[in-house]
Amino acid sequence: MNYPAPSPKLDLGLIFPFELDQFQQDAIASLNSGRSVVVCAPTGSGKTLVGEYAIYRALSRGKRVFYTTPLKALSNQKLRDFREQFGYDQVGLLTGDISINRDAPILVMTTEIFRNMLYGTPIGQVGISLVDVEAVVLDECHYMNDRQRGTVWEESIIYCPREIQLVALSATVANSDQLTDWLNRVHGPTDLIYSDFRPVPLEFYYCNPKGLFPLLNENKTKISPRLANRGKRKPGDRGRGGRPEAPTIAYTLSHLQQRDMLPAIYFIFSRRGCDKAVAEVGDLWLVNNDESQILRQQIDDFLSRNPEAGRSGQIAPLYRGIAAHHAGILPAWKGLVEELFQQGLIKVVFATETLAAGINMPARTTVISTLSKRTDSGHRLLNPSEFLQMAGRAGRRGMDLQGHVVTVQTPFEGSKEAAYLATSKPDPLVSQFTPSYGMVLNLLQIHTLEQAKELIERSFGQYMATVHLRPEYDEIAELQTQLAQLQAQISTVSEHELAVYEKLRQRLRIERQLLTTLQEQALENRQEEFVMMLSFAVSGTLLSLKGENIAVSTPITAVLVGKTPAPPGQAPYLVCLGQDNRWYVVTTGDVVDLYAQLPRVDVPEQIVPPAELVIKPGKSLRGSEQSFAIAQRIPEVQGSMYMPPEVVEQLSRVTAVQEQLETNPIHQSGNVSKLFKRRARYVELEAELEELQSQVEEHSQRHWEEFVNLISILQYFDALDNLVPTELGQMAAAIRGENELWLGLVFESGELEHLDPHHLAAAAAALVIETPRPDSKVHFDLSNEVIEALAKLRNIRRKIFQVQRRYNVALPIWLELELIAIVEQWALGTPWTKLCENTTLDEGDVVRILRRTLDLLSQIPHVPHLSKDFQRNAYRAMQLIDRFPVNEVAD
Repeated sequence: MNYPAPSPKLDLGLIFPFELDQFQQDAIASLNSGRSVVVCAPTGSGKTLVGEYAIYRALSRGKRVFYTTPLKALSNQKLRDFREQFGYDQVGLLTGDISINRDAPILVMTTEIFRNMLYGTPIGQVGISLVDVEAVVLDECHYMNDRQRGTVWEESIIYCPREIQLVALSATVANSDQLTDWLNRVHGPTDLIYSDFRPVPLEFYYCNPKGLFPLLNENKTKISPRLANRGKRKPGDRGRGGRPEAPTIAYTLSHLQQRDMLPAIYFIFSRRGCDKAVAEVGDLWLVNNDESQILRQQIDDFLSRNPEAGRSGQIAPLYRGIAAHHAGILPAWKGLVEELFQQGLIKVVFATETLAAGINMPARTTVISTLSKRTDSGHRLLNPSEFLQMAGRAGRRGMDLQGHVVTVQTPFEGSKEAAYLATSKPDPLVSQFTPSYGMVLNLLQIHTLEQAKELIERSFGQYMATVHLRPEYDEIAELQTQLAQLQAQISTVSEHELAVYEKLRQRLRIERQLLTTLQEQALENRQEEFVMMLSFAVSGTLLSLKGENIAVSTPITAVLVGKTPAPPGQAPYLVCLGQDNRWYVVTTGDVVDLYAQLPRVDVPEQIVPPAELVIKPGKSLRGSEQSFAIAQRIPEVQGSMYMPPEVVEQLSRVTAVQEQLETNPIHQSGNVSKLFKRRARYVELEAELEELQSQVEEHSQRHWEEFVNLISILQYFDALDNLVPTELGQMAAAIRGENELWLGLVFESGELEHLDPHHLAAAAAALVIETPRPDSKVHFDLSNEVIEALAKLRNIRRKIFQVQRRYNVALPIWLELELIAIVEQWALGTPWTKLCENTTLDEGDVVRILRRTLDLLSQIPHVPHLSKDFQRNAYRAMQLIDRFPVNEVAD
């Protein structure tokens, strides 16, 4: 392992002129010993300092550091912060479409850009190498939980060279130990640096129409007794429908202002809700005269530079220290709000929860207006991590002694739910690893299939699957142990010997079955003879008795003494004396043999059955001393004296096979039944093990099966020749998108080749816009050239959809025409104000559509095998739409 040598200590007192927390010291010690670190600590606790130390250390040794973030906005903020901290020329930036000072020793980038570099294919060849990079900081590492971005994080960790130290900075998660263990396995020696200490402790409150109350008890372990008891004694304020009423926003803010708890971030889970809140409290003055003058100066300066960026209904409240912050707002206006808030000039920002996961905007107080949210699968309570992410924005280090978190009563949630969330532990990190066409194509350009499989199997998703399947793995090990023990016990006998013995057992069974059949047939024939013979039989004739009226296991030899009349139509009843000196009354059906060839037994006339014997079939009575003398003279008869030749022959066969079996060594060992039981158990366990292993394989190989399915689809569309990317495959590999194969097939088709730049911009938008909400409208007409070009793509789209469905792949294939006329109009130079007047979309949504379009257009000049004309057209289309307020300026 070629880790950096333990570094000479930097003077921490010079770098950080304050006392470091213990977890920060521990993380620095681990880095200095050449190990990677996972730093898990609450929001605002100073995790970033560990990343900053890695930068200072690299600079002191003439090395480089890559600093990755999940969002462009965060990357832009880090660029500004680091330029101020380390010097303007020391810092560079790489995002999807911006490249600034790329050779700088500190290079900030989105995690996706870092992942693309690690592929080592054209998608990552942006003139950057990993030479002299000694550490990579993965900021906001808990983004691995993000459904859309999570895969990029896992890939970055898997592909990162082992000699580069990783500094993973994460909010507190329940399974940080598993994340660290995974890094140890796939990257190298890694220490977990965990802290749940908050330098600015949080105090939780509950606001209802009666006032603002502490939410938790003194130990901060459960709901405050006052709130708990109040709920029991009386229902509290009730609104319409008998449900509790929510306090007004103005009422909540007035309490915060009275208690000096501003500035605050007030979380409301809808854009409309945020805008409505600004309008509701827009008349409040939350700033003093000095702050008001500074605000006016900065806002006026911004509006003079960006006259189109002023947001209707939001300018006047901003002068009074009130703002909204959500995805529907222009990025430039949001940037102004963030800057003013960080200066402490804005006293309340009404924000959607995206602010909690985004840029650095701590406040003294956070207000969480509701504890449930609407999702694709319906309304649900916030999970602990979502709640903690928002709560964690409260408390500014070095400015506040305490952070305040205010939960608000609503008709649907009360103090009980608030206390539950405030005392819950964070959720675990869940893998979102999902293979994509781009992943398949980029890996197969430089790896064999076996190497690609090994990389996929190193994912956190695979690691977690193994953890969850541990009980099954233990069961498999137990079954294998049992099988090994049974194998040792039955291996003393060879398979051949066992087969011979088993064959003999089978043969003996068949021969016995045949003997039984022949005996039964012979008996049937004999019984027909008995009926006739018995009609002539006289006293003294020897018989063998067993049947319905003689319930014995073996036949009794008896002497016929007399016959008595039976009911009409039946043979006479027989009165017999048995060898056991008992009298029996039987029918001809109870006679199994008649020994006519043996001498008759002389029965004196005075020997008669006792008077008390009822003459009825089945009746029996003990004999007297006189009858005992006769019984003693009845000879022993061994079986039937008469045996048909076929029965004799079959009996000899049975005897011969029986003798063979008894002389077999397995039979003579005396463990025959045990041996066969063990063999049967062995077969059972084998089947059980096979079924369990197939279940485990199905779960544990899920990611690899998805990867293989994508290979099959790529081969179907000739993007792979065997496992080598074709020209189409190389094109798709160089594209960033949700479905790189679809984009590659569109570009290869040539249908967009001859569009004018403004038409091409609209067509590109159709390929990246998600299905809009039903109420989204654009009041511009789309030109026929765009409609016709996109119509020709429908067959390709239909085919991809059919093949993806066959392989159970659900990657989106966007082709949305409803909103793209707005992109065409912007490319034609329509002013921003007019553009926004002709759509129901929020300004932020329009910017997002245009930026996604710009991102796709910016890739076309770098995609191989495309015509120069098409690439030039894409560049012109970029120039047409990349202007304020769409362009991203990294100062």
